[in-house]
Amino acid sequence: MNSQLERMKTKKGFIAALDQSGGSTPKALLHYGVLESAYTNDEEMFNLVHKMRTRIITSPAFNSEYILGAILFEQTMDSKIEGMYTADYLAQKKDILPFLKIDKGLADQANGVQLMKPIPDLDEILRRANERNIFGTKMRSVIKEANRDGIKEVVEQQFEIGKQIIAAGLVPIIEPEVDIYSQDREQSEAILKEELLKHLNDLNENENVMLKLSIPAIANTYKELTTHPRVVRVVALSGGYSREEANQKLKENDNIIASFSRALSEELNVNQSEEEFNQSLKEAVTSIYEASTVKE
Repeated sequence: MNSQLERMKTKKGFIAALDQSGGSTPKALLHYGVLESAYTNDEEMFNLVHKMRTRIITSPAFNSEYILGAILFEQTMDSKIEGMYTADYLAQKKDILPFLKIDKGLADQANGVQLMKPIPDLDEILRRANERNIFGTKMRSVIKEANRDGIKEVVEQQFEIGKQIIAAGLVPIIEPEVDIYSQDREQSEAILKEELLKHLNDLNENENVMLKLSIPAIANTYKELTTHPRVVRVVALSGGYSREEANQKLKENDNIIASFSRALSEELNVNQSEEEFNQSLKEAVTSIYEASTVKE
């Protein structure tokens, strides 16, 4: 774990987010060229999305020279690639650290934010994650308005669950996403930074987290967080930007690397030949890698 932690902290690269789930799965498949008429129930839908993820993960373009980690959906963790559980395949065949999305989706909006829904089986999920050789976890909340009480609640919930994850021996990715289309985004990001710093300062030296944040409206808003001793890495989500936009904005922020989902797979299609697919993925991977800046 220590060598993995050191690699995540210092190595150049980015994290691939392959964790579309529930409501976002049909959209991801449609974007990939798979129509809703291609499946009749959830099981068939998840089998198709696992085929898509398998194609991405097994591609020669998906390798540890550029990619540090990959975030998986729970069903993907329990599925196999070439006879190996997905996380084992990533770690052993690709030398890429596996993460698991553990949240159960978002609660209804209140106080300008969407908290995470309760995770009643968290202990069991973490036990299974350890069995499957998962390195870390990811959980997402959303901030829509610059409401201090709401943002405070989001960060408190994230760190409370984050400490349970740390106690289970895993590294949590704390993801309080600020909606890039919100009217008072800059103010939301300023409040979020304050609240994150309060909680980071309360962690002890054995409690380490990663942060997954929207690319800020003002470049380097989160620079102070990237050097905090309790922060393993700050990663950015693409948040609705195209890959070109996300890469450009990411380049303006020191020490932050990508953790892109849609921006990674936006040009991939089920009907591409293997050569076309691998070339499209290679172009995506290399451009995101180059945009994932580390201050020298």
